[in-house]
Amino acid sequence: MKKHSNWVILTLIGGNDLRIGVFVCHCGRNISSTVDVSRVVREVSERSRKVVFSTDYKYLCSDPGQKLIEEKIKEENLDAVVIAACSPSMHEETFRRVLKRAGINEYLLEIANIREQCSWVHEDGTEKAIALTLAAVEKVSRNEKLKPIKIGVKRKCLVIGGGIAGITASLDLANSGFEVILVEKSPTIGGKMAQLSETFPTLDCSQCILTPLMVSLSRNDRIKLYTMSEVVEIDGYVGNFRVKIKKKPRYVIEEKCTVCGECEKVCPVIVPNEFDRGLSYRKAIYIPFPQAVPSSYVIDPNSCLGLNPVVCGKCKEVCEADAIDYHMREETIEEEVGAIIVATGYELFPKDRIGEYGYGTYEDVIDALEFERILSSTGPTGGTVKRPSDGRTPKRVVFIQCAGSRDENYLEYCSKICCMYTAKQAMLYKHLVPEGEAYVFYIDVRTAGKGYEEFFRRVQEEEGVIYIRGKVSRVYREGENLIVEGVDTLTGKKLTIEADLVVLSTGVVPPEGTENLVSVL
Repeated sequence: MKKHSNWVILTLIGGNDLRIGVFVCHCGRNISSTVDVSRVVREVSERSRKVVFSTDYKYLCSDPGQKLIEEKIKEENLDAVVIAACSPSMHEETFRRVLKRAGINEYLLEIANIREQCSWVHEDGTEKAIALTLAAVEKVSRNEKLKPIKIGVKRKCLVIGGGIAGITASLDLANSGFEVILVEKSPTIGGKMAQLSETFPTLDCSQCILTPLMVSLSRNDRIKLYTMSEVVEIDGYVGNFRVKIKKKPRYVIEEKCTVCGECEKVCPVIVPNEFDRGLSYRKAIYIPFPQAVPSSYVIDPNSCLGLNPVVCGKCKEVCEADAIDYHMREETIEEEVGAIIVATGYELFPKDRIGEYGYGTYEDVIDALEFERILSSTGPTGGTVKRPSDGRTPKRVVFIQCAGSRDENYLEYCSKICCMYTAKQAMLYKHLVPEGEAYVFYIDVRTAGKGYEEFFRRVQEEEGVIYIRGKVSRVYREGENLIVEGVDTLTGKKLTIEADLVVLSTGVVPPEGTENLVSVL
């Protein structure tokens, strides 16, 4: 064993019957600027008895470079090849085809990544390049000749999650001729997009985009939809998976329900409406929103009295279609699929964990999705901006971006979408309350998308939304209004703003149940 600089180089001895050739790429100057390519060629050949030929070339992936490898394989009677170049994800298949054309098994190839893992991250990467290349030589000497085999693949795909991503994936697959199993844990598909007012940066109506897709999905013969369902077990291998799906009871027969609404009228139980983020109420038997798919009522077993007909049973009494079935039970369904797409969406970071902003303490501190429902014409206020506490129109709204994000105490990462949905909501607020004032506290504004930067500028220049670079230290109530204390980091001055409404732009996290799904997958 010899030690060079900070790298330990193993002098490989011994050999086998394989004749191994090593080809080192300059990649223009990407590699040769920090790696002594000639030395790599020389030392690899000297240190390993397994290497019978080594050389370098400017661009091995080019046509002349490929021809060079092919010619040397034949001239030197090589059995295996090591390419010291860029990441295997770039050109591994390219070089395998070269081996195949040269008449040797394409799997007797190893790539030593001396660009991304070496020259791009070290000022002098020669020693590491030698070590990586020698390791690849040792690896390829143990490779076995492989022969591709063909196996039958189920032309059916499982899509987990019925939001906009799951819907579009299902439709694309179905329109391409594949059978699709779509599993959604909620009573309806649509996901978070169904709750939105408008989309950025075009301000298109989200329902106008979403509901036609939902209807198309429900009418597509190639798509089988399971709502109120979860994947609980997956077995098998690529192309042939056996999936177990647990389907919870709906207590309403979808095929019989006419959505007449008589059951809802007589239901005596009222609970907060989760679709409106608790800003309105629904009955124990309900339809999530008017355009829901499946178009059927559902009974919430946690609040319904009628699951014990002695106690209630009023919805069943008035249902002329006889669609109510209190005896429905959970069932397990098995499906066989060839591929799985996970499109489980997101949830907003729990705001109550950020105590300094008063969420859960003050009614007029809300999250962005709650404000989205207030802005929506289908929301609890019919698109009129009102404070949750007293129903008054807020004349001054403060948006707090990165609420819990980019913070080592909560979420350390940026969720990427918060800057844009805040800008959109600020603009919509100004459209609905032209005389109102909107302030946005931000750390950095990230507008990574087509038309996003232009939209952000419009919000400031045309709508008059005021952006303040800085963090909010606390929010507290004083009289009927909220006091927002923060600092403007551009001027170094402390700020105090009296607000009617505070909107927390929180980051996104995986939805509940993701860890269980990961363990199943």
